[in-house]
Amino acid sequence: MHYEAEHTGNFNDMIEIEKLTKRYGQHVAVDHISFKAKQGEIVGLLGPNGAGKTTTMRMLTTFMPPSEGTAKVAGFDIQQDSFEVRKRVGYLPERIPIYPDMTVWGYIAFWAQLRDVKNMKQVDAILDRVQLLDRRKTLLRNLSKGMRQRLGLAQALVHDPPVVILDEPTIGIDPQQVIEVRDAVRQLGEKHTVLFSTHILSEAEQVCDRVVIINRGKIVAQGTPATLRTQLQPGAHLFVQISGASAETILKLLRTIPGVSDAQPNGNGFSVRTGTKQDVRAEISGRVAGAGYALLEMRPVAMTLEDIFLDIVGREATP
Repeated sequence: MHYEAEHTGNFNDMIEIEKLTKRYGQHVAVDHISFKAKQGEIVGLLGPNGAGKTTTMRMLTTFMPPSEGTAKVAGFDIQQDSFEVRKRVGYLPERIPIYPDMTVWGYIAFWAQLRDVKNMKQVDAILDRVQLLDRRKTLLRNLSKGMRQRLGLAQALVHDPPVVILDEPTIGIDPQQVIEVRDAVRQLGEKHTVLFSTHILSEAEQVCDRVVIINRGKIVAQGTPATLRTQLQPGAHLFVQISGASAETILKLLRTIPGVSDAQPNGNGFSVRTGTKQDVRAEISGRVAGAGYALLEMRPVAMTLEDIFLDIVGREATP
């Protein structure tokens, strides 16, 4: 069973969100957000705890209605065609609802029947895919946290939905299981559109085709990690290592070079930032040699997603 988008809209956009808003009384949990996810794309919803990630996912999966705005999943409106949306979404919530006295096989078979899966061989196939087939007779109460996460992923995939939504899929599991879940998410992107939330910066950078950064209910940046680095890094960032003088003297020299906006100690060297895209490497080399010092190392430093995130959230927090 595989559902294709068969309604109005751009079928290449499997998730379409336009000014989606959710209010709880006077509190605005999600504030007029808009973004899209294309077929086969892995999109990370990145933000601190309380940013509005889970609320957004609950609206997309029709667990709760929006206060304003619209959203479509696989071409179907989340309010007007909520039943059709549910058929085409696999959802792994942050807390997986389980029945402790059911077996692994029985639990997934139960979800398969709820989703009108006709061929029950799909249960074995999906358990094999998440590496739980050998545990099919195990009671759920006896599963580790990592196995429960894989079980939750199995129930989200048993009806082979085109869109998979995962809420913090690696929270609370050990490092080896985190690697396994990340690998599983990458594989999902080969066949499904995946939206998953996380507050782990390295996770989003390793897994996502595109990142949507949300803070205080608003989208503050979105794009590929590479695009965000290009757009948000105002100039070059270099690491230089220089010998022949005190750190104070070298910092004074670096800060007087035209184009250098800042220079700070960094381990056994210095971080140098430029305010523009001007290439100052030749100027640094010349000034250092002219002063009689030795330039031991000079290399560019790429802005990481963590740099971007902390910079954006820091600016958002500034009154």
